[in-house]
Amino acid sequence: MPEHTLLAIDAGQTGIKTRLVAPDGTAQEWLFPGVLTDRPLLTQLTSVVAEVTRVAQQAPHTVTFGVSGLTSADDEADALMQHPDVAGVQRIAVTHDSVTSFLGVLGDQQGAVVAAGTGVVTLGVGPEHSTRVDGWGHIMGDAGSGFWIGRAALDAVMRAFDGRGPATALTPVVQERWPDLETAYVALQSAEDRVRTVASFAAPTARHAASGDEVATRICRDAAAELAASALAALRVTDAPADAAVGAIGGVFGADIIRSAFEAAVRAERPDARFVPPAGTGLDGAVALADLGPGHPLHERFAERTR
Repeated sequence: MPEHTLLAIDAGQTGIKTRLVAPDGTAQEWLFPGVLTDRPLLTQLTSVVAEVTRVAQQAPHTVTFGVSGLTSADDEADALMQHPDVAGVQRIAVTHDSVTSFLGVLGDQQGAVVAAGTGVVTLGVGPEHSTRVDGWGHIMGDAGSGFWIGRAALDAVMRAFDGRGPATALTPVVQERWPDLETAYVALQSAEDRVRTVASFAAPTARHAASGDEVATRICRDAAAELAASALAALRVTDAPADAAVGAIGGVFGADIIRSAFEAAVRAERPDARFVPPAGTGLDGAVALADLGPGHPLHERFAERTR
């Protein structure tokens, strides 16, 4: 149990999950809209702290942040500590959400955790150091993510529409949103929430893959191959042992076709890899971040500030 009141924040693109833990171990949780990675993080994060403080009627002593789209933990920690909405907080710890995902899923084990939702990031931890693989955003990376799958689905639908590709059951799915496919791209490009809109087509793609649609099946298998490539790279770069643990979390892995193809691809290169169920969630990892000691391989990946 924390010595002081702790607010743990798991800020992903799908949603911002929070847990307020009192010294006696009792906890409350709230869910907020997800992080918009194309906008400044500071106001998005501080508004969450302010709202929890208002509801709890007291500022937490410690706040930990696992944040999607984080570029500099040090810069963000400095800015957060200076923001008036965090004035009552005595200690903060800031890191990328790949770190909190790893801590929540594998804890102190060596291995790799692939977190695949709207975006995707993989973190590997070996005997001496850690490494991050992908998580480079929907323009430069996020291979195998919900956005990546949705983008591939939209591409396939438009190829079927103009004659470049085979027919697919995904076409009526897209037409439910944009009946006129010829003007769909205009509506999508002008939408403020276009990243989430594109990612929203990942789930129906997985459903149609399960129903036998060949186009959807190919997309899902390609996504699994990308996710496996990230996991294998993380294990290789960190010199993780042959029987390293592999965790796979996030909505994308809710599709059986993707999870099974992912595991098969990893086993093809790492037959002794152990696919383990998550010990917890990214929010649990944000709680654990408060007690991460300097001897842990992930300690260098977060910034801490105190008053």
